[in-house]
Amino acid sequence: MYFGFNTFKGQQEAAIRSILAGQDTFVLMPTGGGKSLCYQLPALMLKGTAIIVSPLIALMKNQVDAIRGFIVDNNDIAHFLNSSLHKPQLLEVRTALLSGLTKLLYVAPESLIKEENIQLLKQLHISFYAIDEAHCISEWGHDFRPEYRRLRTIINDIGPAPIIALTATATPKVQNDIQKNLGMLKANLFKASFNRPNLYYEIRPKTNTDREIIKYIKNNPGKSGIIYCLSRKKVEELADVLRVNDIKALPYHAGMDAHTRSKHQDSFLMEDVDVIVATIAFGMGIDKPDVRFVIHYDFPKSLEGYYQETGRAGRDGGEGNCIAFYSYKNVQRLEKFIQGKPLAEQEIGKQLLFETVAYSETGSCRRRVLLNYFGEEYPDEPCDNCDNCLHPKPLFEAQASLIAVLKTVTALLEKFKIDHIVNIITGTLTSVVKSYHHHQLREFGCGASKPHAFWHTVVRQALVLHFLEKEIENYGLIKITDTGLAYLRSPYPIMLPEDHEYVAEDDEDDFFLGFSRSNGGFDEELFLILKAQLHDLAHRLDIPPYAIFQDPSLEDMCIQFPITVEELKNCHGVGEGKAKKFGEEFVAIIRKYVDDKEIERPQEMVVRSLINRSSLKVHIIQSIDRKVMLDDLAMSKGMDMRQLLDEIEVIVSSGTKISVDYFIKQTIDDDKVDDIYEYFYHEAESDSLDDAIDALGGDYTEEEIRLVRLKFMSDVGQ
Repeated sequence: MYFGFNTFKGQQEAAIRSILAGQDTFVLMPTGGGKSLCYQLPALMLKGTAIIVSPLIALMKNQVDAIRGFIVDNNDIAHFLNSSLHKPQLLEVRTALLSGLTKLLYVAPESLIKEENIQLLKQLHISFYAIDEAHCISEWGHDFRPEYRRLRTIINDIGPAPIIALTATATPKVQNDIQKNLGMLKANLFKASFNRPNLYYEIRPKTNTDREIIKYIKNNPGKSGIIYCLSRKKVEELADVLRVNDIKALPYHAGMDAHTRSKHQDSFLMEDVDVIVATIAFGMGIDKPDVRFVIHYDFPKSLEGYYQETGRAGRDGGEGNCIAFYSYKNVQRLEKFIQGKPLAEQEIGKQLLFETVAYSETGSCRRRVLLNYFGEEYPDEPCDNCDNCLHPKPLFEAQASLIAVLKTVTALLEKFKIDHIVNIITGTLTSVVKSYHHHQLREFGCGASKPHAFWHTVVRQALVLHFLEKEIENYGLIKITDTGLAYLRSPYPIMLPEDHEYVAEDDEDDFFLGFSRSNGGFDEELFLILKAQLHDLAHRLDIPPYAIFQDPSLEDMCIQFPITVEELKNCHGVGEGKAKKFGEEFVAIIRKYVDDKEIERPQEMVVRSLINRSSLKVHIIQSIDRKVMLDDLAMSKGMDMRQLLDEIEVIVSSGTKISVDYFIKQTIDDDKVDDIYEYFYHEAESDSLDDAIDALGGDYTEEEIRLVRLKFMSDVGQ
């Protein structure tokens, strides 16, 4: 009645019956698997108020708005309680709770542990506690939150009630840690398959990353996407690069003030921007169904994090491309972060990183590797929706190479890192090699016929095979394992994958694969009209579009053509509440369309060409916008004026309008400016600098001519 679905998905019904029966319940479902319904429906059915512990304050309003969207006449049905509320708002929430009108209360863990909130909640009848994003409890989880480990104690203080813990990512180790901490080892477990068949997984080498990302987005115009970076600085830089390239993008990270973060998140949810560039601070619990791509600029610290973040793509079952850029240097930087931490944390961090390397460098089906990591078997056959299955890596016989690596590690007495090992194998005579007299080792130069990159790959594959390991206390030193020693004693043939050879940067972009919505069966023109109406209504009501209707609902309207609110209730995901609350405007449009229009097939979308600009060019553009003197700008970047003008000319010639008038006015006489400008306007047959120098004579320097030419090209040519 409320949610607009005729059937449950997977194990939803069994999980709901478990919590309705008052039993502790553990729900493991992938992102998009329907976890929210497992506590929302019981909360509406049971007497009392359900306490929903949610980790991110910024998302609670969206979750509450979504619930209220299902209910016609009770805005008190759901509330949130966190530090963002002012005193009058807190009083409103308190009044609604004590009146018994509120069925769901979303609480941040930091708010739940406050004494005044504990005393308030003690006065309520608690139907159950829902611990959303429960992986935050575990130290082995990818987003550990210390406050979560106190939840069992707080629950006991408020008053015991059944617990439902929910997460989209938990290995068996994390799962056990969650259950022990919450005191629910005997909970009913409902574990859905972690397989998301609609998601396409791809790892790309981290070269020309900005260009590759821009190229992909330009070839997928209008699609929503999230790009994850590990550092706040990179988030800001990449968002700037995208905006300069006419891509609607905003940054999001924990270093921003709460108002800006909320504003940027709402812009993404309301589809005012297409792309959010973010750290892991963004995305947990985001209920946007039509995210079409998730790109990892940096590979995350764990496979749990990777799976969780990629899971935000294609939640509606449609297209979802998951593309990660990987380099081992990225891993080495993460390794440095681990150093200096307590030994137990180093061990955890090391193991999590090891799994990401194994996944990134595998030649096997990526879907199979991911599912095995979460304790799920996948058939030994191609999934046909990852890069390794669609473009298998060539294999090479690696027995001799592995023996060379293992023997070199042994000869070095297990006291050196990867770079030094590779230098010995390739016969690279560095100062460190000389100082240790390692050029006198028998192994020195044994693999000189192969490049450094090849041997780095072999060493990392030896780590994946557990032939080698990295020491924890002296992080980075390579040790040989018992398995490696056994292999040296009794070697056998092993095939290892070579690196992918990707298409050249300027080739046609046919490597990105995934699912696309079929044009058959529904009216594309009507879909676009309804989508525009959805955005208009969402802005008027100040709620995200998906909280009204999601794409599958609009598509079903374009198949069934409902012309009454009663008929609208039969469309996918609508239901009685939404049909009555939002439906009249939509059925009125459909009625008119059915009467007035004929169905037309959509026109193919033309992909605009890519304009590539580097981070340096972004910095130059921003500096000129701030009227930084060009000589100061050149000096700050270690350039001379000629080099800087080269860069500015490329920017202007590629279509960006900039103004260097402020600099010209301070450095060139007005008469000279007029003469040069007049030459390019009336006399010049081309923008040739040599021709201009010849025509204007020796009274004008090359720099002056170039600057005024820039002014002319920007004024007239843009």
